[in-house]
Amino acid sequence: MPSLAKEEFDHAKGIYFNRCGGCHGSLRKGATGKPLTPDKTRTKTVEKLADIIFNGTDAGMPGWGTTGTLSKDEATLMAKFIQNEPVAPPEWNMKDMVASWKLHVPPEQRPTKPMHKRNIDNLFAVILRDAGKIGIIDGETHKLWTTINSGFAVHTLRYSHSGRYLYTIGRDAKATMVDLWMDPPQTVAEVKTGIEARSIDSSKYKGPKGDFLDKLAVVGNYWPPSYTILDGQTLEPKKIVSTRGYTYDTNEYHPEPRVAAIVASVFDPEWILNVKETGQILLVDYSDIKNLKVTAIEAERFLHDGGWDASKRYFIVAANMRDKLVAIDTKTKKLVAIIEVGSKPHPGRGANFMDPKFGPVYATTHLGEPLVALIGTDPTGKYKANAWKVVRKLKPMAEGELFLKTHPKSSHLWVDHTLAKDVEAVRSISVFDIKNLDAPPKIIKVGDRGRVVHMEYNKDGTEVWVSVWDKKGEIVIYDDKTMTEKARLTDAELVTPTGKFNVYNTRHDIY
Repeated sequence: MPSLAKEEFDHAKGIYFNRCGGCHGSLRKGATGKPLTPDKTRTKTVEKLADIIFNGTDAGMPGWGTTGTLSKDEATLMAKFIQNEPVAPPEWNMKDMVASWKLHVPPEQRPTKPMHKRNIDNLFAVILRDAGKIGIIDGETHKLWTTINSGFAVHTLRYSHSGRYLYTIGRDAKATMVDLWMDPPQTVAEVKTGIEARSIDSSKYKGPKGDFLDKLAVVGNYWPPSYTILDGQTLEPKKIVSTRGYTYDTNEYHPEPRVAAIVASVFDPEWILNVKETGQILLVDYSDIKNLKVTAIEAERFLHDGGWDASKRYFIVAANMRDKLVAIDTKTKKLVAIIEVGSKPHPGRGANFMDPKFGPVYATTHLGEPLVALIGTDPTGKYKANAWKVVRKLKPMAEGELFLKTHPKSSHLWVDHTLAKDVEAVRSISVFDIKNLDAPPKIIKVGDRGRVVHMEYNKDGTEVWVSVWDKKGEIVIYDDKTMTEKARLTDAELVTPTGKFNVYNTRHDIY
């Protein structure tokens, strides 16, 4: 076992948490990535491991050295680190959570109406990953309005049903709540729900079972493995629910079943949560959190990202290490299909559109091969024969695709290849013509540095916003109809921009 000085070990822990833990697990037991426990890693030399870390693999692991993230010395350090025994992070309980909770502006002290005249529906919140900040960009003027401190390396953003509040969650499990009515927007509450987290959403149900709009929020934690229910107006922690338990298939105990993607139903007072390692999808009824009702659906391992179909009835999620998509019916609360796709599907929230031949489809990208798979999503209508089948396979420029995006008013499907091995692919985007899917994609070279990642439409579906993930980051805006560059946002504050979330499209699950 290679020895490491304390300073080296601490540096390696930071890199692992930042770059590796999401795929390989806090305890290094594997999920999207392979297990990195000593019984596996000590079968290879430090040199071989460092080479894999630096150059990546054909299975979808990025080359952390070739993309400029790690130096050769750091790759060697990480090779030594993963040959050491994993160190479990500390636990985190309600006492810790309450101690971290900060209510900066109580609800009664907040504005009673917007303090500005900007179009809130067309604002974009942009993750400035390595800066630990969120940028708010005005979609009308294409100008950075303000930046707001957040958790470390924010993973995703969501908005309240009303669109007033922005909820963020950092990899360090710090959740923040931003009031977009303020001028400029500012954080009104924050709380740390654990050591590591990836997902957040709010309550979006109003109906016969009660009015829960903006009343609650939920965070999905990676460590400790759990989910936390919060007050939707203040982020005061209300309840912690552990997800430690047994795998659905072999019934083996797992100490680290992490909560990945979360979506909020508008048909019932429910959140849909993915538990990666146990392969379960949880339908959490939040109508009475003192007497919590949870429907556990046996699905597939290892559940990661996903989103709604166009009807918002079916939730579709990738079990990426099993090369499958899982579809559940949130009306009957049952599994409806497990679909074989390609190597390591990674849909993000996915993309919904009408295939000219096969009808309504949901599209997913893949980390492990150049593939966009289209799945039929019309089980009761004209195209029911295509339901839950791969009806078409598209070939983008390269593997390593993280996200894809379209819009109901667009005839284009935009695909990134952020984790591809080829540098030209990393800096380019594939754009498919939805009206002519037999044609190859148009390849757009976005820039000459960094990595291109994540597309987002403006409210009207006329513009596509693309991030250049670099220390000197950029947001490049394309005219969707002509696929030509319309504007390029550069600002010293745009440090490592990644995900961008338009208020209107995110609120209404338009993707």
